Amino acid sequence: MYDFNFTRSDFPDGFLFGCATSSYQIEGHQFGGAGLTHWDSFAATPGNVVRAENGALACDHYHRFDEDLDLAAAAGFDCYRFSTSWARVLPDGIGSPNAEGLDFYDRLTDAMLERGLKPCATLYHWELPQPLADLGGWRNREIGNWFAEFTHVIMSRIGDRMHSVAPINEPWCVGWLSHFLGHHAPGLRDIRATARAMHHVLLAHGRAIEVMRGLGMSNLGAVFNFEWAEPVDQSPEALAAAETYDAIYNRFFLGGAFKGAYPQAALKGLEPHLPTGWQDDFETITQPVDWCGLNYYTRKVIGSDAGPWPHYAELDGPFPKTQMGWEIYPDGLYHFLTRTAQEYTGDLPLIVTENGMANPDVLRGGAVHDVARIAYVEAHLARVRRALSEGVPVEGYFLWSLLDNYEWALGYEKRFGLVHVDFDTLTRTPKASYDALKRALAN
Repeated sequence: MYDFNFTRSDFPDGFLFGCATSSYQIEGHQFGGAGLTHWDSFAATPGNVVRAENGALACDHYHRFDEDLDLAAAAGFDCYRFSTSWARVLPDGIGSPNAEGLDFYDRLTDAMLERGLKPCATLYHWELPQPLADLGGWRNREIGNWFAEFTHVIMSRIGDRMHSVAPINEPWCVGWLSHFLGHHAPGLRDIRATARAMHHVLLAHGRAIEVMRGLGMSNLGAVFNFEWAEPVDQSPEALAAAETYDAIYNRFFLGGAFKGAYPQAALKGLEPHLPTGWQDDFETITQPVDWCGLNYYTRKVIGSDAGPWPHYAELDGPFPKTQMGWEIYPDGLYHFLTRTAQEYTGDLPLIVTENGMANPDVLRGGAVHDVARIAYVEAHLARVRRALSEGVPVEGYFLWSLLDNYEWALGYEKRFGLVHVDFDTLTRTPKASYDALKRALAN
C-alpha cells in the first residue's frame, strides 16, 4: 500500500481539493448532436495526431458520467472541474442551440450536486466549432461576440448552480501553441495569426466575464498555464532568451488580464502584428475576477537562438522527466504562486487549477502501481504548503486528471489519470494514486 505524506488536516479549513477533466478529451464528441470542431478537422489531417486519433468516442463520459462522478465523489474530492463544449451547445458556433447539448450539461450539473461535488466550469477548452474556424476563428475579432453569445446560452441554463466559472483554459495554448508552433488546432505557423489570437482570446475572456456578471453570477476567475523559464547559463544572451520565453508564456496573459498591459519583451516581436486599436480593449480584458487559476506541470531550460525572433531555444534539462518528456520541477509551482501574488493579483485567491503527470501506466492483475505519480503530487503539494505558510492566498488544488483521456495531438498514449481507462473496453480502474489520495482526503 502506498500513502501520501500529507492529509487534509495539513491544509487550512476550507481549502478545496478537486480533479479536472475537459469535454473533448472525455465526453465522446460523436454523441448528442454536437457540431464539428476544428479539432476534428485537425485530427483528420495526416501527421497532426498520433494514429490520427480523435475525440469521437474518447472515454464515453457522455454515457458514463454517473460512474465517473461516483469515482470523483468516492475519492473525497470537494470539487469537479469540467469544461463545456461550445460545439455541443451551439453546433454552428452561433444561432440555434442544440437542446440535447444543453440537457446534457444540465444533467451533469445536477449529478455533481447530488454527489456533493461543487461544479467548477470552464467554458472553453480548445474545441472551437468548425463554422467559426472557417470565419478565421481566434484571428477574427468577432470571436469576442461569438464567445459572449455562447457564454450567455450555456450559463443561462446552468450558471445558477455553478460554484465557479472560468472562461478559457490556458490562453497560451489557444494562441501560441496553436497559431505559432502549430502543434494544436488549427495548426498554423503564422506570427500575425498568433498575435491576433493571443489578444482576441483575452478579449473573449473579458466579454464572457461581462456576460456572466450580467447574469448575476459570482466566483468568476481566469485560468493560465505556466512554465518556469530557467536560463541555461548567466550569459546576456541566455538571460534575454529566458526573459522572452517568460514574457510570451507566463506574463503576456497575466499582464493583459491584471495590468491592462503586455510585457515589452513579448511586444518586441508581436506588436507589429496586433490588430489596430488593440490598446483600447483593455477596459474589457481587465474585467475584475474573483480568483486566479494556475495550471503548472514543468519548467524549460532556455538558451539563445540566432534565428529570427523570439531568439530562444528549449534545451534538455537535467531533472527526471514524465511520460511527456517534461522535467519534474516542483519549485516552479512555488515560484509562480509567490510571484503571481506579489506582482499581479495581490490578495486575490489563487487556485492550482491543474497539476499532475503523464506516466506509462500499465494495468497488471487489476492494479496500476503509479508510485511516480504519488511522488509527483506529494512534491507539488509540499510547495503549495510552503506558499501557504508564507501567506500566499492559495485556496485550492485540482489534480489533472480524473481519467486517462485523449491527450490532443498525442492521442491516447499519454496517461494523466488517477483512474486507468482501457480504451478498448472503456473499463475504469482506480490506480494506486487514487486509493492513496482517497485515504489522505478522508483523514
